[in-house]
Amino acid sequence: MRAGLPRDPAQWIALALALAAVLAGAWLLRRSPAAARAGPAPPRPGAARSGRDPAPRSGAALGAAIAAALSVVAALLSAAYVAVYLRGGPRIIDATSYWLEARAMAAGYLAWPLDEPAASVLGRFLVRSDAAGDTMAGPSGANCAAEVAVLFPPGYPALLALGFLAGAPLAVGPALAAALAIATYDLAARFAPEGPAPSGSAATIRFVPLVAALFSALCAALRYHTADTMSHGLAALCFTVALASARRALDEARAAASTGAATGPLGPAVRAAALAGLAAGWLAATRPPSALALAATLPFVILPAIAPGSAAAGPREGNPPPRPSPRLARLAAAMALGALPGLALLAAHQRAATGAFASSQAAYYAVSDGPPGCFRYGFGAGVGCLGEHGDFVRHNLAEGYGFLAAAGTTLRRLKLHLVDALNAEPLALLVLAGAVIAWRRPRSRALAIAPLLQIAAYAPFYFDGNYPGGGARFFADVLPVEHVLAAMAALALAERAATAARAERGPARRRGALLPTALVPTALLPTALVPTALLPAALLAAALPLAGFAFRAGFEHAALRDREGGLPMFDPAAVARAGVSRGLVFVDTDHGFNLGFDPAPEDVAVLRYRGDAIDRMAWEARGRPPAYRYRFAIPDGGGLASVSITPLVFDAEPPGEARIEGESLWPPRDQRGAFALPEHAGGTCASGGRLLAVHAAGRGEAVVRVGLPAPWLRGARISPRVALSGAGAGEVRLLVDGVQRHVWRVGPAAPSPPGAPLACAELPPHPIPEDAVGIELALAREDAAATGEAEQGESRQGGNEQGEALFALDALSVVGGNSVDR
Repeated sequence: MRAGLPRDPAQWIALALALAAVLAGAWLLRRSPAAARAGPAPPRPGAARSGRDPAPRSGAALGAAIAAALSVVAALLSAAYVAVYLRGGPRIIDATSYWLEARAMAAGYLAWPLDEPAASVLGRFLVRSDAAGDTMAGPSGANCAAEVAVLFPPGYPALLALGFLAGAPLAVGPALAAALAIATYDLAARFAPEGPAPSGSAATIRFVPLVAALFSALCAALRYHTADTMSHGLAALCFTVALASARRALDEARAAASTGAATGPLGPAVRAAALAGLAAGWLAATRPPSALALAATLPFVILPAIAPGSAAAGPREGNPPPRPSPRLARLAAAMALGALPGLALLAAHQRAATGAFASSQAAYYAVSDGPPGCFRYGFGAGVGCLGEHGDFVRHNLAEGYGFLAAAGTTLRRLKLHLVDALNAEPLALLVLAGAVIAWRRPRSRALAIAPLLQIAAYAPFYFDGNYPGGGARFFADVLPVEHVLAAMAALALAERAATAARAERGPARRRGALLPTALVPTALLPTALVPTALLPAALLAAALPLAGFAFRAGFEHAALRDREGGLPMFDPAAVARAGVSRGLVFVDTDHGFNLGFDPAPEDVAVLRYRGDAIDRMAWEARGRPPAYRYRFAIPDGGGLASVSITPLVFDAEPPGEARIEGESLWPPRDQRGAFALPEHAGGTCASGGRLLAVHAAGRGEAVVRVGLPAPWLRGARISPRVALSGAGAGEVRLLVDGVQRHVWRVGPAAPSPPGAPLACAELPPHPIPEDAVGIELALAREDAAATGEAEQGESRQGGNEQGEALFALDALSVVGGNSVDR
């Protein structure tokens, strides 16, 4: 846990603002120690003649104006976060993937065509679909049916795509920040309106909407999630709008029923229900588990409104309360219709990404990670992917994902989440206190339940998902709810303190307004806003998250700023400064590829740098333009990365012999009873110090199929190079257009003792037919029946150590073959 005296300028600024808020609050309390006003504000001249009380309307207008000002503050702080902490662009791998997905959607693609060589594009978080069939080939023989998509749900990328179309994608986050502050204000106004506290308490909760919006604007976790291109800012907005709109729909319907007013099919209640459905459906298209939590929360919004004898059920004297069933049926129908756009978008994306209405994330991990079934929403043995989350799985899920592992994962999230709401762990007590207050009020009870349901919704997912700055991001979607709870507690404490002060000091003396009347005439203020202890309380409340950022949360965000080189891994401005106006730019990081690749490129195209024949093939396929390599070098001891862009030269004529590294062929086309992962093998015979290792997963057949760039291999002779250790053995099968053409059988010449060095073997060459359309290698582990289960257990415990049996594809030698022209 990082904490201490401020170090960065942002932390010192936060500390200065916190001190100013404390001093201002103390000065106001000193001016008006009684903290109460004897009566209502005097009416404005002419108000008595008109017969109307202007206080409620003017008070609502003033509150809305303050909320709007806070929304501007939130937007400006998020924009500053982009410059100061992100240093100009997305930083987390998930954020860069959303960036790529949004750019593709702005170009009109849910999934875009995958050209050969596919290895120049495919990589982390990209899922390939061959749904149209492998026999459809273009003039070059490449598979025209293949498409590729980002695996994440499309709700947030669809919004970010609007930013791309407007030429300002990084402005979407600050806009979300502003909307979140207003939505938080509205949520508090709907669920925690002014009124007496529960029986047994003398407190009166006021100003909750404004203080909740203030907490939203000063929440550092929300500043990150509305700066980096992550989906949680939109998810939080959808969750908040759905709850507030559902509450408004019920209030409007009850008001219409109590007055006997006719409600048309497009009345206020129906419109509010449709908006709630739209937000809920878009949440499902953004973060499906959070939509489950929302769906479980909504009954707690509805039930108090229809419970017999409740305040929400309508008047009990005189006429009986109206029957709620027809009204609820109409509202439910409006919500269902409103949810359709988001659900349709989600279904369309899954269909485009997988070729079926299946999970794109499950489809990606099925061919890119292991053991089989490792990425699933649930519990049991085998949960936890060793490629994407290997260190985490080996450390926390050695026995699978059962009750104890799920409890550990949830507790780790909660530990980090204590910082998220108000920037420091001790301040999370305000959220807990607010939950107790909300639970005692039927109207507000849903707010106390929503965070618990959000926690439960993510309990079946094994990975923590925590990182500095982002906090416990799976719980970030309910931060607006927690801000309302914290505001309820803060203002309740202030009211209790004011009540205690009045009891000790006697009748209050009127000493003038706490707000300068020269700025805000007293007649314009509602009764709750005139001289009271709540304005100083609001200032003191603002000081809490500011001080929390200065002494605690600021260190987490500084760690985010400085991680992984401290810069976005691709900068178009750096490419322009290097004088690159046309050609190919090869990048060597997943982050850089996601930031730079455009499915519809213009003058400059960005591809993955593989360091083997794949790069030359990509250069030929795109007409042999000028080529450059973008190097993002992180110093060994940490610190700011350096960027260099240098020309990449290929010979005009194709080489007589070329090499394709085995790790360049990841992710595979298919995996059955096994999984393949790129692994480091420095200091061994492995070419380039890396290889594509095949791991068996249980007993039975263990086969991994990898695709080869067919247009360049027709007529060539290929020779696989494999790496073995221990009892590793297997087969390499050559498949041409789905038919097995050749088999290389590989086994250790003699039993290898534990710790024996890696052995590499070059297999005899074999020709490829001139008319080949699809070429694949099937890597089969023959020792799976004997060692599969033991290997899987060892892998979950300690990874691929020297004593473990290893069967891997090191490289592929290509002799002859064609250039793309031929």
